[in-house]
Amino acid sequence: MTVSAPALRVDGVTKRFGDLVANESISFAVSRGEILALLGENGAGKTTLMNIVFGHYVADAGRVEVEGMPLPPGDPRAALAARVGMVHQHFALADNLTVLDNVMLGTESLWRPLSDRAGARARLRRLAAEAGLDIDPDIQVGKLGVGEKQRVEILKALYRDVRLLILDEPTAVLTPAETDALFAILRRLVGSGLSIVFISHKLGEVVAIADRIVVLRQGRVVLTRACAGASRAELAEAMVGKRIETPRFGHGAPGAVALALEGVSARGVDGRGALDDVDLELRFGEILGIAGVAGNGQSVLADLAGGMVVPSKGRLRIAALDAPPRTPAGFVAAGIGRIPEDRHAQGVVGDMAVAENAVIERLGDRRFSAFGWLRPAAMRAHAARLIERFDIRGAAPRTRTRLLSGGNMQKLILGRVLDAAPRIVVAAQPTRGLDVGAVAYVQAQLDAARARGAAILLISEDLEELLAMCDRIAVIYRGRLTRPLPAADLDMRRLGLMMAGAAPEHGHAA
Repeated sequence: MTVSAPALRVDGVTKRFGDLVANESISFAVSRGEILALLGENGAGKTTLMNIVFGHYVADAGRVEVEGMPLPPGDPRAALAARVGMVHQHFALADNLTVLDNVMLGTESLWRPLSDRAGARARLRRLAAEAGLDIDPDIQVGKLGVGEKQRVEILKALYRDVRLLILDEPTAVLTPAETDALFAILRRLVGSGLSIVFISHKLGEVVAIADRIVVLRQGRVVLTRACAGASRAELAEAMVGKRIETPRFGHGAPGAVALALEGVSARGVDGRGALDDVDLELRFGEILGIAGVAGNGQSVLADLAGGMVVPSKGRLRIAALDAPPRTPAGFVAAGIGRIPEDRHAQGVVGDMAVAENAVIERLGDRRFSAFGWLRPAAMRAHAARLIERFDIRGAAPRTRTRLLSGGNMQKLILGRVLDAAPRIVVAAQPTRGLDVGAVAYVQAQLDAARARGAAILLISEDLEELLAMCDRIAVIYRGRLTRPLPAADLDMRRLGLMMAGAAPEHGHAA
C-alpha cells in the first residue's frame, strides 16, 4: 500500500446478467477525504456497481482496490474489514430486532463474554444526536416507518467507524433541516479522512455536497468532472442522453369536495402510526400536498384514503357515496386509485409477471376474468398497451416484475392506476428513488390526471416537488394536520420548520 493510493479504485469492472450488461468497463477512483457523486438513470448500473464494491456481487471482469489493496470479490466481510460501509437504498435490517441490535449486529466478537449494550446505546444516542437523526434505540425495527428505517441504516454505517462510506439515496426521506445536519456531519467526517460515494437523484444535493461527479448511462461512464460549476441541466442531460424538459404544472380552480375527513382518528394496518382528530377536504381538479417527516402518520393517512384502514373515530366521506366502501376493492371500484409508498412491498408482487401485476387490482373486470377463470391473452394485451403508453422500459407482458428497475416498476404501478381514470388518486411518495427523467414523467402524468378533473392527494417528503406541483399543502406532525395553505405562500424553510413542529401553523387543521 502506498501513501498516495486512493480510498477506492474501480478498474475496468464489467458485470452481466445473462444478455443484460449492467456495467461495462467502468473505471474511476475516489480520493481520500473526497465526496464523489455517482449519478445515472434507474437501471444505469449504479447500485450493481456498488454491490460489486461491497462484495454482494462478483464482477465478470475488472478489479476493486481499497487504499491500494485488492478487495477480494464476493466477500462482504472483507469489505467490512477494510472499513467500507454501505447504506442500501433497500433496507438490510432485521425487523424482529431493535434498532440497537441492528446497529450492533456483527460489531462484537462472538467470544466476548458480555455485550457492552450500555456503551453501545450511549454511543448510538450520541451519533444520532450529532446527525440530527432522532431514533429510539430500543424500538423494534419492524415497527418503524420507511423513513425511520433509512435513519437506522445511516446510523448503522456511521457506528462502524467506516473510512469509505457508500450512500445509496440517503436523504430520500429526510427534511431539509435533517439533510443539512447530515451534510454537516459528512463534511466533518470527510475532513477527518472519510471518503464517500454519494448516490442520489436529487441534483441540487449533489451539487451542494460533492467534490467530483461520475455519470453512468446504460452501464458506461459518460461523464467525469469536478462538481464546481456543474449545472443541474448539464447533469440531467448527461444522465439520460437528451435534454430534460421541466414539467409545467397547471393550477386551475378546484371543484367540489371529492374526499373529506371529519375529526378522524385511526391507526395503521399493523398498529404502527396514528392519526389524531384530523380534518381535511380534497377537491376535484386540485393537487393537495401532504408534507411531513416519515413516521408522523402520513402512511396511515394514505392507507385510510385508500381503504386499507378504517377510522376509529370520526367520518370519511367520498363524493356521491352515502357511505364509504367497506373494503379496499370497494375503494378501487369507487374510483380511487392508490400509488403506495413502497413499490416493492405494497405496489407489486415481484415474482409475478408484468401482465399479472397490471391487472391485480382489476381481476373483477370481465375483460380479465370470467366465471373464476383468468383470461391470460387479454391480460397480456392490456399489459402491452400499458408498456407502450407509459414507456415501461425493459418490460414485456411475461417479464417477472422484480427484474424491472425502480423507475420502470413505478411506471407500471402508475399505468395500472391512471389507465383506469380514477376520480381520486392517493399518491404516496410517487417519485421516491427515481431518476430525473422518471420523476418528470411521473409528475407530468399526475398533473395530467388533475387537469382532467381528478383529485390528487400527494404525500411526499420532496419539498421541491410539493411546492412545484401542489395547489395547497398541509403538514402532518405527530398524527395531526395543519390547515392547508396555498403553495404559493410557502417555501422550503417554512415547510421544513412546520415538519419539525417548530412553526405556529401547528394548530388544529381548519
